[in-house]
Amino acid sequence: MFPVFLLCSLCYVNAQTAKKYDAAFVENLKKEALVSVGAKEKAVQEMIDMVFSFGELGFQEVETSKYLTGILEKNGFKVERGISGIPTAWMAKWGSGSPVIALGSDIDCIPKASQKPGVAYKDPIVEGAPGHGEGHNSGQAVIIFAAIAVKELMQKNNIPGTLVIWPGVAEELVGSKAWYIRDGYFKDIDACIFTHVSGDFGCDYGDPGQNGLVSVKFSFDGEAAHAAGAPWRGKSALDAVELMDVGWNFKREHLKPTQRSHYVITDGGDQPNVVPSKAAVWYYFRERTYEDIQAMYDAGVKIAQGAAMMTDTRMTYQILGTAWPGHFNKALGEAMYANIKKVGFPQWTEADNQMALAVQKLVEAPKKDNAGKPISGLRTAVDTIKGSVPFSWGGGSDDIADISWNLPTIVLRYPANIPGTKGHHWADAIAMATPIAHKGSLAGAKATALTLVDLFTDPKILADAKDYFINVQTKDTKYKPFIKASDPPAIYLNKETMDKYRSEMRKFYYDPTKYKTYLEQLGISYPTVEKK
Repeated sequence: MFPVFLLCSLCYVNAQTAKKYDAAFVENLKKEALVSVGAKEKAVQEMIDMVFSFGELGFQEVETSKYLTGILEKNGFKVERGISGIPTAWMAKWGSGSPVIALGSDIDCIPKASQKPGVAYKDPIVEGAPGHGEGHNSGQAVIIFAAIAVKELMQKNNIPGTLVIWPGVAEELVGSKAWYIRDGYFKDIDACIFTHVSGDFGCDYGDPGQNGLVSVKFSFDGEAAHAAGAPWRGKSALDAVELMDVGWNFKREHLKPTQRSHYVITDGGDQPNVVPSKAAVWYYFRERTYEDIQAMYDAGVKIAQGAAMMTDTRMTYQILGTAWPGHFNKALGEAMYANIKKVGFPQWTEADNQMALAVQKLVEAPKKDNAGKPISGLRTAVDTIKGSVPFSWGGGSDDIADISWNLPTIVLRYPANIPGTKGHHWADAIAMATPIAHKGSLAGAKATALTLVDLFTDPKILADAKDYFINVQTKDTKYKPFIKASDPPAIYLNKETMDKYRSEMRKFYYDPTKYKTYLEQLGISYPTVEKK
């Protein structure tokens, strides 16, 4: 008797081999795809600039989602809105039959990162407001215009298959993708191409060395009292928060060096003369494996319980986000890498490199990155593809990992930002509505389109991807979700901040009917590298 997975794989391959495509036909399709994506250069620029101008934080990407889904519907995609109970989340589908290929990219931005593009010094558009200090404004242009170009070719040549486009909502909070998986939105998808902004142009496979995490808010409930008149009658929730933080900081000594843990006190009481009856602290617990993340999470809960006991307060906790450590597909990665080499880096101008060098000086970029590559201006050479790291001291997290453990997935890093920036910083927004972002995203769209052509015409790639997923990636490691069926997405996060700034930010939304670029609308001379 065949194992179920092998039988399914054989059925899948047999279904796909029903239609053969010769090499000359596929090569011609790729040439047409490059021309088609290239012809969408203006549309790519407009989308990047528009989403940049919205500058919306996680779970509050209202204008961004409205704008993107409107464009998708105009191009024949059927959109399901509000997936997983997240108002700004959606899935857009076009086509029919197999294979089913999903394309994803994040859409949220960073708190207090408002910054005029093309200006190499701090100059907020709206002081204190959020902004795209990560570069997520560029990714949907990569996947949407690649998909539209390939859709046109599929229609013209009667190529079967289904395209699915979706947004990473609240990625900075790792707040959506595990919920998409839990609710079954990826159960019938054969492969996923994800894209993320970078200063590089690449696509690796295996374990990249990132940490997974659990994001948890601990809330304490005590009793108020006059802080001077009768403090002995109060039960301070803030004391509980501070004791938890002290306890956790002592715990760090006994954690592996691969851990990352950090917190912010989101509610510390109202005013000093009132014993705080309510207080809350928000933690990220990061580690390299599911087991170690769970152990940190369990330790955090115990320490919080202890703090509540010491202060005679009550404690509750809620998961706000979660991400597994990532693992990405070899067959898909190799296919994408071949197309990245075919596309190559954009042709940077002297102005582009002046901008990059000025920003690198501004942020005091190191001479080399973590891989030992020099940091000096914009990159021009595609690096070699890499597999799993032999060891990692840990690092950042991304909830695309939860999708990667449920179906073959890759992440394309496209060169739309400047190497050597800090990340999650207002300076990371400087390039993100400039020719650097426009050219880098267009290059990413071309590589994505070429890879889509491969996946829709060569069933062996998907068969190999499935084999790697089953017999290598998940052979010994099985996905276990951190969230339960009863855990809601934290859609209330960032609402107060966006309500505070949105009306002022709206004055600066990009108007492509009046201005060729957002730089032109803001009256910025590119590149502006020094204050006048």
